[in-house]
Amino acid sequence: MTDLSQAIARFIETLSTAAPIKNRLSLPFTWPAELDPIAWLDAQPIFPKFYWQTRDGNEEVIALGQVKTFSDPDTAERYLAPDQRVWGGRSFDGRTERNQRCLQSFFFLPCIELSRQGENWSVAINLNEEPLRAQAALSKVTHKPQHLAGPECNILSSEHSPAFPEWSNMIDRALTAIDATELQKVVLARKTSLTLDRSLSAAQLMKASRDQNVSNFHFLLALDEKHCFVGSTPERLFERHECEMQTEALAGTIGRGNDEQHDEELAHWLLNDQKNVYENRLVVDDITSRLKGCTESLEVEQTPHLVQLRKVQHLKRDISAALHEGVPSAALLDMLQPTAAVAGLPRHLAVDFIVDNEPFARGWYSGSVGYLSAKKSEFCVAIRSALVMDNVLHLFAGAGIVPGSQPESEWKELDRKVSTLMSLLKPVPEKTAEKKFG
Repeated sequence: MTDLSQAIARFIETLSTAAPIKNRLSLPFTWPAELDPIAWLDAQPIFPKFYWQTRDGNEEVIALGQVKTFSDPDTAERYLAPDQRVWGGRSFDGRTERNQRCLQSFFFLPCIELSRQGENWSVAINLNEEPLRAQAALSKVTHKPQHLAGPECNILSSEHSPAFPEWSNMIDRALTAIDATELQKVVLARKTSLTLDRSLSAAQLMKASRDQNVSNFHFLLALDEKHCFVGSTPERLFERHECEMQTEALAGTIGRGNDEQHDEELAHWLLNDQKNVYENRLVVDDITSRLKGCTESLEVEQTPHLVQLRKVQHLKRDISAALHEGVPSAALLDMLQPTAAVAGLPRHLAVDFIVDNEPFARGWYSGSVGYLSAKKSEFCVAIRSALVMDNVLHLFAGAGIVPGSQPESEWKELDRKVSTLMSLLKPVPEKTAEKKFG
């Protein structure tokens, strides 16, 4: 079988000699065992860049360059040929009065798409009557990626927004609103901004997270060289294959134990804690009520089961549905985002409270990331995520506030969630630091 450079050479030759090809060309190839796909992606001078790995690890995708971009998922979905996918996502608050700078949605049909199903790799180019775009992207591909080491940097300063006193006041206001209005739950978030002593490679952070945070969706979206949104999230928004759909309620959190016995004690506590079980039930009720109008049938797991990750444990209930014929994936995005797990209930009251009280705009955090295609679409919820901007790393985490929530315990929950990515940062070895600053 051909290697990647040979496959790309064949594409270039085909485009220069053959009759016009309308939509897409695809070739299988062999990926070299010694090369990490994220290192290859990092070396490419082509934007936008997108990386995706499914939660079960069975699918991995690299998408580069843009044949066409879309600000509306419905338009994107209707544009596609049967075997094409658009990649991107929807932000939490883009194009609102609060956050004009962030896009509401960004999807792109890539010029080049590398994908792995199981052990089998293929590379495709999308043309859509724009062969010059594909040719230009192919000509820029480099086949000499560098080794991608772990992220090494020193944290010069850190800042929480809100700081704990403001966080505590915000929770008090939320509990007052829950007691006095129809608001049942609101998810409040914190941004932790780290100033580093050197530029951080988003690809380094992504690779380290993918290697350590198993059983997560992993994603990287870079619109340019200086701004990159990355995440390793345990939460699926939905997966849709024709008329079959899977979604889930992931809400209720506790940390991991110091040893096996402590871990089991925490897990038992979480499975039986009234506040966390109630929080999970609210998410289930919201999802099922939103889907009822577009489904033939709906099945919900009776009781929550435990999801154990590297730093935290969650309560989760699986939900499956048979959709009515003709329901587009873009409509499912509208129905399900933002979920009660990242906003609250009722949705409009929770979002209003977030906008009025959180001291920062969320942007892509707690939005959704994934792909749309004619037969199958899949999106994860963009939590356990970070915005990488040169030498500044913005980390995001949220906590569901319901009756019984305590500021101190919710703050600790934010710390545990942020540690999913923050713990990957390793201090610079002393000799390297001395060389840089000596």
